[in-house]
Amino acid sequence: MDTHYRIVIVEDQLLLRAGLRALLLQESDIEIAGETETGAPAERMIAALLPDLVLMDPTVSGISGIATIAAIKQRVPNIKILILTLHRADEYIQQSLRAGADGYILKDATGDELRVAIRSVLQGKTYLSPDISNTVISGYLGSRRVAGITSAWETVTHRERQVLKLVAEGRPNKSIAGYLSLSVKTVEKHRSNLMKKLDLHNASTLTAYAIAKGLLSGDTPASRHAPVSAPSNNL
Repeated sequence: MDTHYRIVIVEDQLLLRAGLRALLLQESDIEIAGETETGAPAERMIAALLPDLVLMDPTVSGISGIATIAAIKQRVPNIKILILTLHRADEYIQQSLRAGADGYILKDATGDELRVAIRSVLQGKTYLSPDISNTVISGYLGSRRVAGITSAWETVTHRERQVLKLVAEGRPNKSIAGYLSLSVKTVEKHRSNLMKKLDLHNASTLTAYAIAKGLLSGDTPASRHAPVSAPSNNL
């Protein structure tokens, strides 16, 4: 059976929302499950419709963006959230990722880039627009260094680094367990240890940290949104 994805759009600009709808309806495996122009009913709609992905501008009227991202993720953890906005401020982007956003794309992106972003997020990867990747990651690391995360990295074991790399490549726990010949429970324990040691709280921030540490092959601003090749056998 072919995979079919359901998307909810949260956007208050009528013309842009219509453009997004028209663009997405060109994809044979994507359905617009719902849309809203204000943030007030967004959480209720998402909880009722349970889409695969929410494409949202967290600055629309009636919405507290960061709080709404966190609330959606807490209520329905498996839903993917792709931020589509004009905001380029480092702090806002980092807060969105920490709250649980799975991707962040700017409104001046092309239709092709939006398609790539949506596909990447649906596949469990983190997407950052190339225009903001360098700034976000360097800023994120800078703030973390103040909190002592650089020294925390020294406490991460070799196995935990292997798990971190595979998490950043978008692999689910079951796939990681099979690849490393571990139980799923052991992989979950390694992920939990990583988050505690590095003070990171979701897959998005783990991915940003792995990119900054150079754990992903071919890591360049232009390639951060592209699929990452499988790790070598000598991990």
